[in-house]
Amino acid sequence: MNNNMLAGKVALVTGGGRGIGAAVAVRLAEEGADVALTFQQDQRRADEVVDRVKAVGRRAMAVRADSADPGEVVAAVDRVAEELGRLDVLVNNAGAFLIGPVEQLSSDEFDQTVAVNVRAPFVASQAAVRHMPAGGRIVNIGSNMAERTPFPGFALYAMSKTALIGLTRALGRELGGRAITVNLVNPGPTDTDSNPADGPNAGTINGFTALGRYAEPAEVAAAVAFLAGPDGRYVTGATINVDGGFAV
Repeated sequence: MNNNMLAGKVALVTGGGRGIGAAVAVRLAEEGADVALTFQQDQRRADEVVDRVKAVGRRAMAVRADSADPGEVVAAVDRVAEELGRLDVLVNNAGAFLIGPVEQLSSDEFDQTVAVNVRAPFVASQAAVRHMPAGGRIVNIGSNMAERTPFPGFALYAMSKTALIGLTRALGRELGGRAITVNLVNPGPTDTDSNPADGPNAGTINGFTALGRYAEPAEVAAAVAFLAGPDGRYVTGATINVDGGFAV
């Protein structure tokens, strides 16, 4: 990796306290960026990611923010831009994962899912572009379930993640004249606390991928780093599936 690829840049990763978000935060720091992250509940884990960013010589901060609250999302973006002096990269990673038979899902679960998975990326992007210079980057983190839904119970979640395809394309068009790119990364099954590679359903899930395995969070983070860096400057409005062939 090029440790200076993002030198002088500031990145914000929502939901960056664990899993894919934590891996993205650390990778962007390794590429030279100062990194902020939002978290909702687990201060300890957020602080651990901050320490890992600082360990590679970058500035870091963690901001408590509920992604379901648009006011808190905007406040977090503005605070990062103010305290770190700029904002060049936004990674919309925070997500709600509520699944179940469609007839059993409540209106509250619907509202929570849409608030976190759809409204928050829109609001965060809206706030971020007020600070971003030319060359800014927005990377949305979607899901393989937007491309292929082989299991029942994912209607609400898949719907919310599919909305990011339209948001990504439209913002890519709208912000292209300002040299700000907007792209979508759809991870497949990824080894995290909420979906461990040795979990009870892992064998079945592995069978849906062409490569026969889960991704490591760092493999998803590598795609985000490419899009955030100078080599990704001519890619916008695109969807990149980091799913081991789940959608093929």
